[in-house]
Amino acid sequence: MLVVTTENISGYRVKEVKGQVFGLVVRSRGLAGNIMAGLRSIVGGEITEYTQLLEEARRHAVDRMVKNAHSMGGNAVVMMRFDSSEMGQTMSEIVAYGTAVVVEPVAP
Repeated sequence: MLVVTTENISGYRVKEVKGQVFGLVVRSRGLAGNIMAGLRSIVGGEITEYTQLLEEARRHAVDRMVKNAHSMGGNAVVMMRFDSSEMGQTMSEIVAYGTAVVVEPVAP
């Protein structure tokens, strides 16, 4: 499935708009990960435990969004965006959202 952050997809035309689609994930870093991240934050620099957690969460959110778009009959998602928020001090919410559409190639 095509997933783009743009309104249009080069070489395709939108045949039908299926509607809003999203994929939501809430993740929590375990106690050991929080301790390691806390220690790293004292020194400074990238906190790889959280980077990895958020990369996985974004991939999972996109996968869920694609699954939802497919179940609506779409074959692409346009205007895809991410949003995130913290829930408490240990959980992160990641949502991928966009518009599910049916696209077809433009004849040359």
